[in-house]
Amino acid sequence: MTESGELSPRQLQRLSGGLQHERTSLAWERTAISMMVAGIVFARYAATDGHVLLSAAGLAETAGGGVLLVWAGRHNDLLHDFLAPITSVPQVNLTRAVGLGTVVFTGLALVLAVVLILDR
Repeated sequence: MTESGELSPRQLQRLSGGLQHERTSLAWERTAISMMVAGIVFARYAATDGHVLLSAAGLAETAGGGVLLVWAGRHNDLLHDFLAPITSVPQVNLTRAVGLGTVVFTGLALVLAVVLILDR
């Protein structure tokens, strides 16, 4: 720190880490949007063939993507706070939750595909 209490440019560069924070924020937004699109497509095809439960799962995936998008927007400031320690951004547990949700949703999509193939 300088005498005035401000960080030097070298300290800011070390703390900011470049554009990683921006890429992380954009990655969360892309993930959320892809979850919403996949959920809508899944719900549409499930509802077309009268599978109400699977259609509800697609709508739940869409809602989960919307919640993730809102979360990413609200926590964008944490990603750009140069003085916040990396542990203050709770991405590890969120990554696990999104990964588990993706695995479950992929399994449901596989079930829907098999059901649609067998019905024809």
